[in-house]
Amino acid sequence: MSLGQDLAPHLPFLRRYARALTGNQKHGDTYVRTALEAIVAAPHEFPRDVDVRLGLYRTFQRIWRSTNADPDRADEEAGNDAANVADARLARITPRSRQALLLTQLEGFTPEDGAYLMETSADEVESLVAEAIGEIERQTRADVLIIEDEPIIAMDLETIVRDLGHNVTGVAVTRDEAVTQARAHRPGLVLADIQLADDSSGIDAVKDILAEFQVPVIFITAFPERLLTGERPEPTFLITKPFQRSTVKAAISQALFFDATTVPA
Repeated sequence: MSLGQDLAPHLPFLRRYARALTGNQKHGDTYVRTALEAIVAAPHEFPRDVDVRLGLYRTFQRIWRSTNADPDRADEEAGNDAANVADARLARITPRSRQALLLTQLEGFTPEDGAYLMETSADEVESLVAEAIGEIERQTRADVLIIEDEPIIAMDLETIVRDLGHNVTGVAVTRDEAVTQARAHRPGLVLADIQLADDSSGIDAVKDILAEFQVPVIFITAFPERLLTGERPEPTFLITKPFQRSTVKAAISQALFFDATTVPA
């Protein structure tokens, strides 16, 4: 197969990483596109001595590291409360800590793989992850609405949310129930499954909620590639079923990291 064919299955997940890192679909996808353009321009420079996914993320990491700031984003978001909140938190949490957290906890790379991607040691990656988790958990708390129709999964999510120090406002199993609960107690974060009990859609429930007020959302799905195409408005934060507890924690931390309404702990 060609290099393009080899890379294609991994692109949705690179988009997930880039969006979580930037807190924005548009800017995350722009970084991914820039990395792909670099590969197309110099295919002979693509790492061939490692797994193709590692090579892809390594290329992305180098693009990210070489871009200290995004001038377009700075102009576009000047005066934006969410951007100001993120900037303040970035001043306390080094970008490398956030990268290590997402690479290992969200993307599932080992500390050794993370070391290769970040061009450091595995011990340093583990130290950076611990630093990021500790700082973010001390930094934010929120009221969380869970939209999930499978009782065991809902209970697991509720436990994870509470372990992080957040409050669960309710667990909804249908679209209508989710909207009703959101109106009754406005959440600071929504965790939403895609397919709900009455064949309604978690996506539609979230659209209804977002039509009334803004709130960060994390989607949970067994088919993430369907929502990570880069071709339409899509989720910024998304985790895959079956999920690891550490993955959910990392996603929650990042979603709240970029939210202006999060209350400092």
